[in-house]
Amino acid sequence: MALEKTVITPQGFEAVNSYHRVKNLSLTSKTSISFHVQSLKSIDAPLEFASEFYSCSFDLDGENPIKQAYKHLKSLPEFLNAKDC
Repeated sequence: MALEKTVITPQGFEAVNSYHRVKNLSLTSKTSISFHVQSLKSIDAPLEFASEFYSCSFDLDGENPIKQAYKHLKSLPEFLNAKDC
């Protein structure tokens, strides 16, 4: 599971249809999770061009934590219009 979206980095690099995946997810409590999002130019790129830390609420009775992390990302302005891949 990952998200696909074209982004422009603060350095001005445009990554067309770049690949963004959740990594290092951890349950910080019964009601919250934290995770990193690794951004790669493509699914098979050897190195990331960005990595961001996020946290969000977690529903213990809801979907698995990774799905909840992606759902949270898609609610953020920087991931609007991102496609599942």
